[in-house]
Amino acid sequence: MENNDKLELKSTLEIASNAELYKVVDFLNKNLKEKKVIFGLSKKGEKMQISIYET
Repeated sequence: MENNDKLELKSTLEIASNAELYKVVDFLNKNLKEKKVIFGLSKKGEKMQISIYET
């Protein structure tokens, strides 16, 4: 990603924590990279948040 590229947050979803969820996010990032979409995953207590960014 170039220095002038910015990530634009498109959407977030908060769901129950699941140890396997990082595999889904990794799969999406690997397969949709050419579509200029990036998925993020963060944990907040007992919940996880999936974020979708556009570059």
